[in-house]
This record gives sequence, structure tokens and C-alpha cells, in this order.
Amino acid sequence: MTTLNKLWQRGCEFLGTDYAILGGAMSWVSERNLVSAISNAGGFGVIACGAMPVELLDAEIKATQQMTSKPFGVNLITMHPHLMDLIDVCIQNKVTHVVLAGGLPPADAISKIKQAGLKLMCFAPTLTVAKKLVRLGCDALVIEGAEAGGHIGPVSTSVLAQEILPHIIDVPVFVAGGIGRGEAIANYLLMGASGVQLGTRFVCALECQAHPAFKKAFIRASARDAVASVQLDPRLPVIPVRALENDASKKFTEFQREMIQKLDKGDVDLKEAQLQVEHFWGGALRRAVVDGDVQTGSVMAGQSVGLVKEEQPTHIIVSELINQASDFLARQ
Repeated sequence: MTTLNKLWQRGCEFLGTDYAILGGAMSWVSERNLVSAISNAGGFGVIACGAMPVELLDAEIKATQQMTSKPFGVNLITMHPHLMDLIDVCIQNKVTHVVLAGGLPPADAISKIKQAGLKLMCFAPTLTVAKKLVRLGCDALVIEGAEAGGHIGPVSTSVLAQEILPHIIDVPVFVAGGIGRGEAIANYLLMGASGVQLGTRFVCALECQAHPAFKKAFIRASARDAVASVQLDPRLPVIPVRALENDASKKFTEFQREMIQKLDKGDVDLKEAQLQVEHFWGGALRRAVVDGDVQTGSVMAGQSVGLVKEEQPTHIIVSELINQASDFLARQ
């Protein structure tokens, strides 16, 4: 057994895969084509449910199962109004792993997933939350640093790894955020991680259905082009979003100002204002990924976007990561 296989054996056994590499769940990007390609390449694809209605998720799972016989997971957002129905769809379709994202998962959701025998993964932004999630029955954790694309927390991946990995040993922990090469994977495994999650690196996979203009923006970008959005008012607690700087970034700042003015005048209540802020990103992301509007759409990308140089088949991306990690470990 190679050093790499030993280091991520626990993660591979948990996922049921050859390699403990999770595909990050990216709305409009992580659908049947990319998910099945990652799983077929030996990794673990994850469907991004996002705001999908129940029927659409059901169809997406079934279509993915037609394209791969390997394990894959489904990422569900805890604030989805039909969360319990979405969990039912996962159970009915015999999905093996569910990833709950977007805040502390409700107890009834955890209970339903566990009782059905599915493996539950959750995101832990701090050590305190990580310990709580393990107590609640979470089977594995993902810790994602601020270098990641999309909605992010405030702490870098390297600091989170130091904070959490030495103390969470009861369940596998997967590290995410800013990972674009195998050497980084190897280092996090040496620190105690059971595996990793990559999103940005897979956007320019050949099988990914994102618009060519979206992919081209990734290939052209450098790490410093992927910037986090700014919160203007504590009443509108904006979860920062990391994306390539463009007109949409500027528009979001203007949009927040408009919402603040409406709040001050009493034209909207707080919950409605917060909801509209969240909806801004949903529509802007679809415009970029599906329509290819990379100026007024949101080109969500992690800082590892600077390491994405060309469009490649998924299995080549995975094998490059494996070779880089193996070569690095052989030199130690």
C-alpha cells in the first residue's frame, strides 16, 4: 500500500471510493455530468441541490445513477423550505451520503437521515461547532476555509485545519478551500485529514456543463481576481461570497444600499430584505454559469482559480492530483 493510500484509507472507506476526493457542490455546476465524471474517475461526486424543487432533485439523482454505478452524494441546504421532502427523495433513491450545508442542521433532519442508514456529512466552521455536530450524530465533517469560492466563512483553510484536525478524531474530516494541487492534498492528509474537497479545480473539467465563457473566465483569472463580497449593514448579515470581480460585484454593493434605504423607510421588513439579498446571488450565478454572462452574472470561484490553466477531462484532473500528491510524499 502506498503512503497516499494509507493516509486517506479512512476517507476512502467512508466514501466507498478509490480516492478521498470530494467534488465541491456548486449550484448549476455540480449536476449529473460532472458528478458522474468525478465518481467514475475514482473520486466522490456531489449533486448541488441548491434551490431545486423536489421533482427536479429526484430526476437529477436518477439521471446520475444512469451515468455511474459508483457512490455519489447529495448536498442539501438546511434553509430549503422542503428540506424533509428532499431527504425523502434521497432515501427513496438509495443515495448513500447526504451533505447538509448552510448552518446547523435541524435535529429532525439528522434523525431522518440517520434512521434511514444514510451517511451524514456536515460543514464545521469552528472547533466548537465541529464537536457539537459529532455529538449530534454527524458521520463526517467538511472544514472549508475562506479561500473557497461561493459562500465562505472568515477563517483561512490552513488555520481551520490547525484548529480542528488535532481535536476531531472520532469521525473523518475532509479539508476544503483553496486546494488546487496534490501537494496541498498530501499536506492536509499528513495533518490528520481523511480526505479533501475541491470545487474550483473541477469547473474546467471537460464534462462540466458550465458555459464556455464561464470556463474561459476561470482560465484567464489569477488568484487575486477572486474576491469576497463586503457586508455594508449588520442588519443584513451577508454571508460573504467569493467570486471573480466584475460588474455583478459592484451591483451587489449597490443592491445592498438600496435594501438598506428600503429598510430605513420601512418599505420592506428585515426578513424580506435578507431574502432578497440571498436571491440576488442565486439569479446572478445562473446568469454566469448557464447563460455565460460573466459581466453581470456571478462568477463564483475560489482563490485556487489561478491554478486552473486549461479545460481537461475529469479523469486527467484527478490523476494529476494523485501524481502530484504521490510524488510529494515520495520526496519526504
